[in-house]
Amino acid sequence: MYGENRSSGFRIPPKLLIGLVLAAFALFKYYSSSIPNEITGESQHINMSPEQEIAMGIQSAPQMIAEMGGEIKNTQYDALVKKVGQKIVSMSDAGKTVYRDQFEFHLLADQQTINAFAMPGGQVFITAALFSQMKNEDQLAGVLGHEIGHVVARHSAEKLAQMELAQGLTSAVSMATYDPSNPTGAQIAQNVANMLSLKYGRDQELQSDDLGVRFMLQSGYDPEQLIGVMEILKRSAGPNRTPEFQSSHPDPENRIEHIKESIRKYSGK
Repeated sequence: MYGENRSSGFRIPPKLLIGLVLAAFALFKYYSSSIPNEITGESQHINMSPEQEIAMGIQSAPQMIAEMGGEIKNTQYDALVKKVGQKIVSMSDAGKTVYRDQFEFHLLADQQTINAFAMPGGQVFITAALFSQMKNEDQLAGVLGHEIGHVVARHSAEKLAQMELAQGLTSAVSMATYDPSNPTGAQIAQNVANMLSLKYGRDQELQSDDLGVRFMLQSGYDPEQLIGVMEILKRSAGPNRTPEFQSSHPDPENRIEHIKESIRKYSGK
């Protein structure tokens, strides 16, 4: 009959449309902030300034120190940590960055946790448990060079932006797949966030290994000793019970191969 609405065109469900808008906004916000990194030569998606990173690291350091049993001070051991760390900064490309005068090196009193890490902006930590495993100054330089690499590569700021993207995409997937009678949509959304976070975590660790080799050579240390550090980490971790793809850090054996490649690249050997 004339005038009857026979339209059977495809209509996008409202929840799917909202999900697409949320995903588009998250992606636009992430990819529209692109900043070149003078050390790595890469373009990074970061939405905070170096000054904000520095302030965040300084504010977070006291709590981190307290959680790790306090800081060892006024000993030959923490003096060595500070000396080696500052030597690497002053003699390597790390000293050409805005973080040069912001680096502080801390020896934590934790005797159980074998670890080293860096906060945004230049706060670098190594536990007494890991420090006690070091066989020489070059191995210590390898650990600190790796952590300095995280700082100058701006991995914390990069990670925060990636987490924000993951949260935005998680919200988008949750909205698009929402079904009160079927909870699998929420699981799919969480998997999206997890995969993003894990991939970037491994890439950043390998890049910091590469920078660690570069900074060691520039400051007169033997980068081969960083391989010894990986052996220490492998022994302390024991058998890797999960596939590397599901781990936030590359397997030490895999890292050793990348370190050897970096040594060949920077030393020409």
